[in-house]
Amino acid sequence: MMKAIVYNRKLPEKLVLRELEEPVPGKGEVLLRVRACSINAADYRSMKLGIPAKHGVYGADMAGTVVAVGEEVTRFSVGDHVMGDLTLSRFGGFAEYTTAPEAVLAKKPEDMPFETAATISLAGVTALQAVRLGGEIQPCQRVLIFGAGGGVGTFAIQLSKFFGAEVTAVCGAQNLEQSLTLGADRAMDYRREDCLDGRVKYDRILAINGERALRQYYSALKPGGIAVIVGGSLKQVFGAMAFGFLYAGDGRQIRLLAAKTSAADAAYLAELVERGRIKPVIERIVPLAKITEAFAYVSAGHAKGKVVLVMP
Repeated sequence: MMKAIVYNRKLPEKLVLRELEEPVPGKGEVLLRVRACSINAADYRSMKLGIPAKHGVYGADMAGTVVAVGEEVTRFSVGDHVMGDLTLSRFGGFAEYTTAPEAVLAKKPEDMPFETAATISLAGVTALQAVRLGGEIQPCQRVLIFGAGGGVGTFAIQLSKFFGAEVTAVCGAQNLEQSLTLGADRAMDYRREDCLDGRVKYDRILAINGERALRQYYSALKPGGIAVIVGGSLKQVFGAMAFGFLYAGDGRQIRLLAAKTSAADAAYLAELVERGRIKPVIERIVPLAKITEAFAYVSAGHAKGKVVLVMP
């Protein structure tokens, strides 16, 4: 048996600590002892949209230890420390044990804490794919990042600077200093300044959070610029899905990021972390039993970086 957080929308508390049968790895899968798992928008949005998780257990961005391997597993052995994004394998990270296809996993660097590794495979990879969408950011390009204070945003600032961009970070007042510390050239409080007022044009806009009209992003782009809708309000996301193609002129584009699970991208980011080129921002590390409070905090948009759950 194992401890797990099970989601049940019919219960008042929604997230309940229960004991479940320990899962068994299938063909091409490994059984993991989960050591840490961070909370992401993919978790609480999937709950709201009714996207099911295996056995009702959510949690995608995780790190742990291989304790058993299924048939035809060739890349990992018992005892290996790994990290991965479980979104495509129907989650399962908010538990002591879970199964995962070996294809979605990367080896965790030996000296990297599990808590750090549990922030990379989803949040970090999403940021990396956003800055690469439509072509890698070039030196001296101007990049505007909405939602720069959260998990994806803190990675996006550092990656944009790593590729040589001039970065403007848009966030709440509580995250302005953090954004500058991470390398942003300018930080703006979205409540007090309008970064889309037309005075500055950008080569790349990363809309990680927010709910601005697509035409506002479009008008703030330089010719040839790209606005990447990474997240934000559901209205913004669905608007980009339905109408983004209508905004195309003199090379300007609005693109919706469909982030893909990538063990190779996670390994690349882990190497950058090991080299000290980027650093995951972890605000809180909390025990699994405190998930209700942690979930409410993250989903309300208060977090400065990542909130990571550690297993018993």
